[in-house]
Amino acid sequence: MPEVIQAGGWGLLAGSALLLGAVFGYRLRVPQKVIALVMAFGAGVLLSAVSFELVGEAYEEGGLAPAVVGTLAGAAAYTVGNLWLAGRGARHRKRSGHRSDQAQPSEEEHGGSGLALALGALLDGVPESAVIGVSLLEGGAVSMVTVAAVFISNVPEGLSSSAGMKRAGRGKGYVFGVWGAIAAASVVSAVLGYTVVGGFSTTVIAAVTAVAAGAILAMVADTMIPEAFEEAHVAIGLVTVSGFLVSFALSHA
Repeated sequence: MPEVIQAGGWGLLAGSALLLGAVFGYRLRVPQKVIALVMAFGAGVLLSAVSFELVGEAYEEGGLAPAVVGTLAGAAAYTVGNLWLAGRGARHRKRSGHRSDQAQPSEEEHGGSGLALALGALLDGVPESAVIGVSLLEGGAVSMVTVAAVFISNVPEGLSSSAGMKRAGRGKGYVFGVWGAIAAASVVSAVLGYTVVGGFSTTVIAAVTAVAAGAILAMVADTMIPEAFEEAHVAIGLVTVSGFLVSFALSHA
């Protein structure tokens, strides 16, 4: 099978977890503590994957400078985009909305927030999917640890955010439309990560990998860990470390 098709397939697999989580979040009443614990586990998995699969790989391929500069650039780009979206109603896009001060706004409360929420989901998902495609450039085999990390972290993201969208009065057409579009964007992002980045030098590929790593790290710190801490409190440390170790074990299996 051509590697470009493989890249799209792996991107679709990882992105489909958002739809899976959305189904659970919209159709079922999942306890807040369960959402928080799964979010904490997913954060730990991502932290490990970023450390050993992305930043570590960027350092080995391009050296310290591309790894550091790329990671900082990715974090900065994500933060700027997140601040812009926060001012347009997407600040709590990953929140389930059970607390009134952290609820997603309805369109009546904040015009244009529906589009902002969709763009926020795109901002969160694109770096993760792109790096799946980039990982195929290393020896023609996708990083299963990266795919697993993105898949595991996408389930609670779709679950929590969809529950919040429902509480904000958004219909199932909007909710599943958003996550279906993000799943499709994950395919495109993974394919572009493979085809476009593949034409660059090793140093540039390392820097791009680091940019994705920085964006993912910023996303974990800004959205996933705060959401998990709200409900899990003391347990978040143990659960996050457990996710970290699972991903670590997979990367060294």
